[in-house]
Amino acid sequence: MQQVFKNIKGDRLIWAIAALLAISSFLPVYSAASNLAYVGGNTNTFSFLFKHFMHLFLGFSIMYGIHKIPYRYFRGLSMIMIPIVLVLLVVTILQGTTIEGANASRWIRIPFVNMSFQTSTLASVVLMVYVARYLSKIKDEHVSFKESILPLWLPVFLVLALILPSNFSTTALIFLMVVVLVFLGGYPVRYLAVIIGAGILALTLFILVAKAFPEAMPNRVDTWISRIENFSDGGDTEADYQIEKAKIAIASGGIKGVGPGKSTQKNFLPQSSSDFIFAIIIEEYGLIGGLFLMVLYMWLLFRIVIVSQKADTIFGKLLVLGVGLPIVFQAMINMAVAVELFPVTGQTLPLISSGGTSIWMTCLAIGIILSVSAKREEIIGKEREGEIEDNPLEILSETL
Repeated sequence: MQQVFKNIKGDRLIWAIAALLAISSFLPVYSAASNLAYVGGNTNTFSFLFKHFMHLFLGFSIMYGIHKIPYRYFRGLSMIMIPIVLVLLVVTILQGTTIEGANASRWIRIPFVNMSFQTSTLASVVLMVYVARYLSKIKDEHVSFKESILPLWLPVFLVLALILPSNFSTTALIFLMVVVLVFLGGYPVRYLAVIIGAGILALTLFILVAKAFPEAMPNRVDTWISRIENFSDGGDTEADYQIEKAKIAIASGGIKGVGPGKSTQKNFLPQSSSDFIFAIIIEEYGLIGGLFLMVLYMWLLFRIVIVSQKADTIFGKLLVLGVGLPIVFQAMINMAVAVELFPVTGQTLPLISSGGTSIWMTCLAIGIILSVSAKREEIIGKEREGEIEDNPLEILSETL
C-alpha cells in the first residue's frame, strides 16, 4: 500500500477531494440500502454497501491506472474509441436492458461477468477527449465552417443521435458541454450559433417524428414533456411523486439533520440511493451536510481550472476542461433537481450515488485530469534538476 501511495502523481488536492466524496457516500448509500433490500426482497443491507465499495474500489483502480498514462496518448485513443463507442451505442439501442425500473434501455450486459454497463457515460468521456483533440489541432489555423463539419460535428451529432432516444438529459448535458468546450477552445461564435440552431431543429424534428409514430419509442417523448410541464406548472401530481418526497426529505433535515440512518423518505423515494441521494443526505445530515458536498464540488471545479491553466499544451488545457467540467455540471444538476430548481433528469451525483458505470466513468475522467497534472509535475521536476546542475551554489545556499 505504501508503494501505491508513493507512486501517486498529479494534483494531490484532486486525489483528496475524490477520496472525501467517496468516503462521504458510504453512510447515505448504506442508509438507502434498507429500502432497496425491502423492494428486492433481500434482508441483507450490507450486500448493497459491499457492492458500492467494490464499485468505488474498481473506480479508484481505474483512476490510478489512467493517471499513470501520459495524456498525449489520449489524442490517438480518442480516434480509435469513437467508432467503438458508436458501435456500442447501436448495440445498446438494439439489445439494451432495463435496470432498476428505468423506463429506457440504456444498459448492455458485459459477457461472462454478468454486469451491466451504461454506454452513454463512456461515450460522453470519449467524445469530450475527441473534441479537445480536434480543437487543439486547429488552434492556430483558420478553419471554415464547412471544413469542421465532418471531422468535428459529424461524430458529435452521431453520438447524440444514438443516445437521444433513451436518454434526453444525458444528450442535452453532452451537447451543452461540447458547446462550452468549443467556445473555450476558440471556435468561431458565428459557427457555434449555427450548430446550436441545427441542434434545436434536430430535436424538434425528432419530437415531431416520435409523436407521429409513438410505437417506435413508447412513452419517451411523453415522459420528457410531462416532466417539463409538471416542473413549470408547480402542481402536485403523481408525476411529481419523487420531487415531492425529496422536498419533504429536505424540509425534514433542517440545519443539522435527523441523524445518520434515520431518514424516513428513503422508504418512499424509488431512487433514494442514486438520483435523489442528495435529498436523503440533507434529511440525515441537514443543510450542513448539503453545503459540505457543494463545497467539495466547487473545490474540485477550482482545482480543475488550476490544472487546466498549468497544462503544458493546448490539448492538455482543453482535455482537462472537457472531461472535468461535466462532473461538476452533473453534480449541480442533480442537486438542483432535488430542490426542484430543475426538472427531473435522472443524472446521478458523481462519486456519491450508487451505480457502477457512473462511478467508473467519473474516475476515468478524474484519472485523465490527474495525468495532465502529473505531466506538469514531471516538467517542473526536470526544470529543478536542470537548475541544480546549472547552479550548484543554490544547493549550498538552501542547505545553509
